[in-house]
Amino acid sequence: MTLTPVIYERKYEWGPASITLGSRTQIMGILNVTPDSFSDGGRYNNVERAVAHAKQMMEDGADLIDIGGESTRPGSEVVGADEELHRIIPVIEALRAEAPHIPISVDTYKADVARQAILAGAHIINDVWGAKADPDMARTAAELGCPIILMHNQQTRDYTDYLLDVVRDVQDSVRLALAAGVEESQIILDPGIGFVKDLSENLELMSSLGLLNELGYPVLLATSRKRFIQHTLDVGADDALEGTAATVAFGIAQGCQLVRVHDVKPIRRTADMCDAMLYRSPGLRRRS
Repeated sequence: MTLTPVIYERKYEWGPASITLGSRTQIMGILNVTPDSFSDGGRYNNVERAVAHAKQMMEDGADLIDIGGESTRPGSEVVGADEELHRIIPVIEALRAEAPHIPISVDTYKADVARQAILAGAHIINDVWGAKADPDMARTAAELGCPIILMHNQQTRDYTDYLLDVVRDVQDSVRLALAAGVEESQIILDPGIGFVKDLSENLELMSSLGLLNELGYPVLLATSRKRFIQHTLDVGADDALEGTAATVAFGIAQGCQLVRVHDVKPIRRTADMCDAMLYRSPGLRRRS
């Protein structure tokens, strides 16, 4: 069997901080500074605890830290920009001061929050609405010259041809970004596992990640502790590590080059084993 996912080679540098795609899977450690995230809400909504956890995740093998100030779980409370900034900016500033080598992404769909976060020291915008919720997001990313992660999301599950609809929706986000002036090399895609998808749809998309991998951009996979894993295995969020590891391994085999996770150390080991097999494959295709 020959593995043929596309591996995109990218290097992003911000002074002492950097990430490199093309030689191993990049681990994005989740840092929710919220009171209501689905599995760790309230644990790190204090600057000191948040910074300590970020540094621990880096020691455990994370390559970058994703900071979010608004929960995206179903039914969560919508947070205004001022409150979101109040939660994340002190953490970003403190982390940049204490550990300037740590790359930071900001998990937000609001352009003003993204702008102020990048100016405070973050490096990447992670938009769970694929630059569609805020009409200024794509232009903001272009003006700041920073990478942007475009995730598949939509208001309702009104799919006509499910997988094709997901791909087309992601392509629409890419077109928005390019039209606003975002460089192709700054775009990363996310299939949006767990967002506006039922159990069977999540599993189907997990088996078809190669469709996104072939679109011309690196793919981030964010499955950590999500409900489709909990429902499949009949476990709670805190007992979903093995299921998360399985999705990560399956995603890496299909070309996902970044994974967003809570449990960094065991997933780093999972990714390292996958990388040892995948990145040495003679059938691997690399693109700059």
